[in-house]
Amino acid sequence: MQLKKIAIVGVGLIGGSVALAVRAAQPDVRLIGVDRDDANLDAALRRGVIDEAAELADIGDVDLVLLAVPVRQMPALLLQLGRQLAAETIITDASSTKQSVIAEARAGLGSRIGQFVPGHPIAGREHSGVAAAASELFDGKNVVLTPLAENSAAAVELVRSLWRACGANVMEMSAAEHDAVFAAVSHLPHLLAFALVDELAGRPNAKSLFSFAASGFRDFTRIASSSPEMWRDIALDNRAALVREFDHYLSRAQALRDAVARGDAGEIEALMARAREARNHWLAGQFDYFKDESA
Repeated sequence: MQLKKIAIVGVGLIGGSVALAVRAAQPDVRLIGVDRDDANLDAALRRGVIDEAAELADIGDVDLVLLAVPVRQMPALLLQLGRQLAAETIITDASSTKQSVIAEARAGLGSRIGQFVPGHPIAGREHSGVAAAASELFDGKNVVLTPLAENSAAAVELVRSLWRACGANVMEMSAAEHDAVFAAVSHLPHLLAFALVDELAGRPNAKSLFSFAASGFRDFTRIASSSPEMWRDIALDNRAALVREFDHYLSRAQALRDAVARGDAGEIEALMARAREARNHWLAGQFDYFKDESA
């Protein structure tokens, strides 16, 4: 099945970037935007990101619906879509958590759950809204699908074709594995960045601290400029895995703190050397350097 008409619910950074990428790759596809923010939707129209704006209740005859909204908005959207969409329409999402969204999809769609193919593009920027959207956002990036037993091969392939049109590499894993992996490498780093900025901003000498903050602080905290609403929802929806990752991190941070306190130069340097080596291998795409006892 070839995509001819796509409805994008949430025309922000992700939804808007999908629209721009699809428009560049397949200009004949008609793009319909739905958004709770009228000003953002107007901006998407003016910029040519979408062909038309619509209310959710008015979309029906489309090939695919992409839900690119904070996860706490998903239940109501899925419930309404389950009542109005044609049996041939496929629904997918761009949520950063998968197990909770799948549970919500099962509750909202019921017997039509096979129409929902869960997905997560591993791409983003620290800014939000359609003004931040870019057609190249997904070029060479990974997109993870967590297909359901109820999905047909054709439904999964349709969603794959969407992300391939955006220039992404598409892979699959289970929802549980997805949530565990991204709690460690995405969700925890975001929350740490938010926490550091908030802690420093609350100090009596915050003005002096931020006056002298430079590139290291900027790089570490860049993602603290992300959407608080979106990351609040992610933290709550993936909280079990995220709490486990906090515990792992705090244990290592405590060990480093103790090494600093006792002046243990050897332990401090060894930790830093291991971290630098691991990061350099990651940057070089040398993933065989890392152990994988789960395989």
